[in-house]
Amino acid sequence: MSLSHLKAVVFDWAGTVVDFGSLAPMGAFVDAFRAFDVAISVDEARVPMGMAKRPHVAALMTMPRIAAEWQRVHGHTPTEADIDAVYEVFVPKNIAVAARYADLIPGAATTAAALRAEGLKIGSTTGYTREIMARITPIAAEQGFVADAMACTGDVPDGRPTPFLMWKVLTEMQVYPAWAAVKVDDTEVGIGEGLNGGAWTVGVAVTGNVFGLSQADTAALSAQDFATRRRRAAEKLAAAGAHYVVDGVADLLPVLAAINGRLARGERP
Repeated sequence: MSLSHLKAVVFDWAGTVVDFGSLAPMGAFVDAFRAFDVAISVDEARVPMGMAKRPHVAALMTMPRIAAEWQRVHGHTPTEADIDAVYEVFVPKNIAVAARYADLIPGAATTAAALRAEGLKIGSTTGYTREIMARITPIAAEQGFVADAMACTGDVPDGRPTPFLMWKVLTEMQVYPAWAAVKVDDTEVGIGEGLNGGAWTVGVAVTGNVFGLSQADTAALSAQDFATRRRRAAEKLAAAGAHYVVDGVADLLPVLAAINGRLARGERP
């Protein structure tokens, strides 16, 4: 395999290289709203996934059912102060569980090793803060995944789907042009980040947020239920603009070879 026309792959973290099913933030969001006597479901909590976490809270607050419930409980529609209050409760809850969800997704370490053998750099972006990532990266490193550069919420003026996190990582790795890089992400806004940054994009369907199940729960699905859920996840990521969609990072190398071939023919994303 030759990936001579590619320079870097930029990975998302939760749902892409760690935390199969992107489970860590879900309970933290549900618990944070519960602290204010407002019940939200895990499915609702997943909708804005991939955004920075305060904008994620804000997006949840604008969802009609949640906004109406907040109005019922608190007597007013959610305010900026309310968003700040929920976010302040959410952050320590997310930090507390982050290390418990830092197991690498199958294929992450071997894929990273193959990329390094090809001379590619490995970048990463995340909607997590650096404080949260400080709990995750050492555990990921012990399992064989280390990024050359990482951009977190708070490092740039705005998060996904803007390209600022992506551009920060590419700049730090001295990778140019952007079309020599591939963004791999399990969320729609993460695909938007890659597209807006000028890179190729690969959606991760089964291991990530859109599919939304743990590895054990995924394995327990019937063949029909798995196929249905997989198709829906892939369709959402494709609709977000992903150039390719794979089940997980274990399936990434053939897609990178295909992108390399397109670059060799002069194609651009």
